[in-house]
Amino acid sequence: MKISVIVPAYNEERLLPASLRHVKQSFIEFDRRGWQTELIVCDNNSTDRTAEIAREAGASVVFEPVNQISRARNAGAACATGDWLIFVDADSFPSPELFDDVATAIEHGACLGGGSTVRLESERLDVRLWVAAWNALSRRARWAAGSFLFCDAAAFRELGGFSEALYAGEEIELSRRLKRVAGRKRRSIVILHRHPLRTSARKVRLYSAGELFLFLLRTIAYGGRALRSREDCFAWYDGRR
Repeated sequence: MKISVIVPAYNEERLLPASLRHVKQSFIEFDRRGWQTELIVCDNNSTDRTAEIAREAGASVVFEPVNQISRARNAGAACATGDWLIFVDADSFPSPELFDDVATAIEHGACLGGGSTVRLESERLDVRLWVAAWNALSRRARWAAGSFLFCDAAAFRELGGFSEALYAGEEIELSRRLKRVAGRKRRSIVILHRHPLRTSARKVRLYSAGELFLFLLRTIAYGGRALRSREDCFAWYDGRR
């Protein structure tokens, strides 16, 4: 068994070192099972030290010139040689316990993919309520958060990977397609929840509630078409870090 961890990264020199350190420390759960691992960082046209930091951490570095999260994830996956793919965002910090849960789900044999509930690094009540609502929806709908998604590599390639028509929300769109494949193959999609993924709350620090609400309003009002616009998905692409 081989596991490929793919980290899309655009100007992530601040948080990438800690993220990669947590990934490598968490590999211990795969190592003790005798599984192979590889770590791939997709430099999504960064202008900072992202690629250099990734190489110093021992990761293989792939370059994707078009600044788009789905393209970065797909570019990393195209170079992956693992039986299973794990996508981790560069501002997220997986634990050994979470990777152990992933390995257990794989070992059971019925799982085709899934994700994890999340825990944002914020004590703000409104943020905690939003995260609780998302985690409940994620578990009920079996939608993986973009910060952590894992799946059978063959199924990922069968589906053509993440949709490159979307600038945000591509993880939900892929989750929905994975669920359909899982149904046909009599397998399952799981959202792990015993050890939530710790992830940065920088979006709620860098953007006002009004800006984030306007994005949500546009997404709902236009039936999701805003997710196909780089300008509307500004919180992912305007470079604030």
